[in-house]
Amino acid sequence: MKETDATSNFCTTTPGRRIVIIGNGISGVTCARHIRKRDSQAHITIISGEAEHFFSRTALMYIFMGQLKYAHTKPYEDNFWEKNRLSLVHDWVTSINFEQKQLQLQQQEPLAYDILILALGSKPNMFNWPGQELQGVQGLYTYQDLETMNASTVNCQRAVVVGGGLIGIELAEMLLSRNIPVTFLVRESHFWGSILPKEESELVMRHMREHHIDLRVETELKEVLDDGSGRVRAVVTTAGEEIPCQFVGLGVGVHPNINLVKETQLEVNRGILVDQYFATNIANVFAIGDCVEYRVPLPNRRSVEQVWYTGRMHGETLAHNLTREPVKYNPGPWFNSAKFLDIEYQTYGMVPYRWEEPVQSFYWEHPGGNIAFRAVFNGNDKRLHGVNALGMRLRHEFFDKALRENWTVEEVLQDMRRANFDPEFYDKHEHSILQAYNQQFEANLQPKKKKKGLLAFLGSRTTR
Repeated sequence: MKETDATSNFCTTTPGRRIVIIGNGISGVTCARHIRKRDSQAHITIISGEAEHFFSRTALMYIFMGQLKYAHTKPYEDNFWEKNRLSLVHDWVTSINFEQKQLQLQQQEPLAYDILILALGSKPNMFNWPGQELQGVQGLYTYQDLETMNASTVNCQRAVVVGGGLIGIELAEMLLSRNIPVTFLVRESHFWGSILPKEESELVMRHMREHHIDLRVETELKEVLDDGSGRVRAVVTTAGEEIPCQFVGLGVGVHPNINLVKETQLEVNRGILVDQYFATNIANVFAIGDCVEYRVPLPNRRSVEQVWYTGRMHGETLAHNLTREPVKYNPGPWFNSAKFLDIEYQTYGMVPYRWEEPVQSFYWEHPGGNIAFRAVFNGNDKRLHGVNALGMRLRHEFFDKALRENWTVEEVLQDMRRANFDPEFYDKHEHSILQAYNQQFEANLQPKKKKKGLLAFLGSRTTR
């Protein structure tokens, strides 16, 4: 589809305009906050049936593990909303009348809007496995999912986790924290094989086995068996093996939550279709966050991006467009971070799980087997495409700058001291990484010298 131009009716600052946001996740709340910063007169309402207040979804696992209480996951005090004149409605929206600009709610009176923002989030994938409706079988996305998991794992003797991705390994870690043995089924030959190159995947799989996870690769779920009372008693794999268990965690990804708008005049595909300004096909109706599908994906980006930081950027961009001259969404170089049990993972730019000429890759792994660094680059001009880091922390600002300015892989490696974000007393690995590159590519790179005093101050403000 062709790109659209900014429509003229978004940036209306009519005093008292009614802006209603469905969804109080990172996208919806970020959008509400930034609109309020720039428009003191708008009536802003945030609706959610999941929870009364915004909470950190990525922290759900730590509530289960006993490291946090629910109150600790709320970034704002409960009086923040009233103080900033952001009205909260704790209810589910059951239908939308786009012609009358009105929402029907499950328990409360209908609500009218002038501008509607859909921040509906995601839902866990299900693949119609026999028995997937049994008690003790679930995904993990909402606070309600967490409560269900809490109840379902009481007296649990063994659990099975299905799916080799981030949600799956989080579920496994949660269960291990309660001393529940876990069998982990991965369809591919390697963990997260559609994202991680083989070496990184093998590093993570070793780490999982060190934590006593019973990891089964090239193994799929075939069906879930009933104990006769509507609860799970076992799973059967595609290899025909029956694995007894009392809980099945489904970590096979998520999809845009579009059930509310599926049978309406709003255009949807996998997600709600939006242009580069987050406008839908209906005037004054916008969509942001996990529920969105870009009509025209940005270069080297997917049409659906369900990552926390992109959701935050969606909210910031739309808030700008509703209060200032509209701008196109421009997230910059891709990045993401996660944690595989004890190993932190960061990625910047584009690091595919496999590549072809002229793309080349440099990979370094610590002899201990739990720290690694990869750089992918153009073999002709050595321009950096992206990096992966496992077990070491890198500075986002450094790699964002390097990718935006088309640094070469050698410029990056020579300046790795500035890229390192590990605390002061952690081991540093820049020297070993540079030595390994020199050996692998027959180079003679030397680290940049550390600047001192005024030179360091000025150097932090130069390009490189």
